[in-house]
Amino acid sequence: MREPVVGRKVRLGFIGAGWWATVNHMPILAARDDVEMVAVSRRDPQLLREVQEKFGFEFAFTDYRELLQLGLDGILVGSPHAAHHEHALAALQSGAHVLCEKPMTLDPAQAWELVHEARARGLHLLVPYGWHYKPFIREAKRLMDQGVVGEVEYALCHMASPTKGFFAGGGGPPEQWQATISGPDPGTWQLPERGGGYAHGQISHSSALLFWLTGLHATRVAALMTRPGSRVDMYDAAAVEFGGGAIGTISGAATLPDNDKFQLELRVFGSDGVLLLDVERERLEVRRHDGMHVSQEVPAGEGAYSCEEPPARFVELIGGYGVNESPGEIAARTVELIDAMHRSAALDGAPVEVDPVT
Repeated sequence: MREPVVGRKVRLGFIGAGWWATVNHMPILAARDDVEMVAVSRRDPQLLREVQEKFGFEFAFTDYRELLQLGLDGILVGSPHAAHHEHALAALQSGAHVLCEKPMTLDPAQAWELVHEARARGLHLLVPYGWHYKPFIREAKRLMDQGVVGEVEYALCHMASPTKGFFAGGGGPPEQWQATISGPDPGTWQLPERGGGYAHGQISHSSALLFWLTGLHATRVAALMTRPGSRVDMYDAAAVEFGGGAIGTISGAATLPDNDKFQLELRVFGSDGVLLLDVERERLEVRRHDGMHVSQEVPAGEGAYSCEEPPARFVELIGGYGVNESPGEIAARTVELIDAMHRSAALDGAPVEVDPVT
């Protein structure tokens, strides 16, 4: 394990400086007095200069490999989805801890390569799933770790988002798309070959929460996807077999009206009871067969998605304290699932196997 940073500021760099990095991670980290914003990399030189000036980076590079020569403590990878593996692997090999945006990769073998590389080098690999850090979600994790539902037998996981314009777009052909730092790059989200679509963009969140809470992993998947008015999947439905014999359903929809609350509901049925978790209606409840039910009061608004805690936790981990509640292993499980969903959908819903981890 790399020695914790003690007695000085944590030196950070960014590979990729698009919409989410500049509206969430950079402002949060730049405001900390224990962080030094050392370097940023982005291919577009004009946008790169804007980011450098806005957040006070000492160095700015159009070639990310120059950033890797600085001996940074941590690197945040916020490049387009299809580039995550290349950039995160290079960052780990430079000896830096890594926060990598989701989907961590598009290919399961590449996802597990990152996990194994981080493990072998004693480095932290964190994927910023914001819901994992909410107090009532962490309480759900505590209850599940205590075995409150017994052996998991069935799981329902559904998510819906106000993201129709986000994924469907409608802004003209790809060659006319313009990158900015004030909004998402359509090329990342609206092209299937670059990891666009609802499964990569959102089911990566919901399935990560399911896998983190339960310890499940997918072994066999039968899925259908549709894409009305879009180049990429907008509706996803999968029947899933998990290791250990549990089964479940995982579904998603991209078309809630703008400004609606995110819907994310999990129901985990076990031999002793069922966990009911709902971020939209802010509900955490356990119904047990022995009558020892649990009902957790959730403050109004706590279910709303936010991502302040993951970048802060990344700094804490580099400093030698805190717990990684969204580790690379969980992200790799989501990549396995989503890859299988796409493969099954291409076969009109025929079941496909998830390759075992090697």
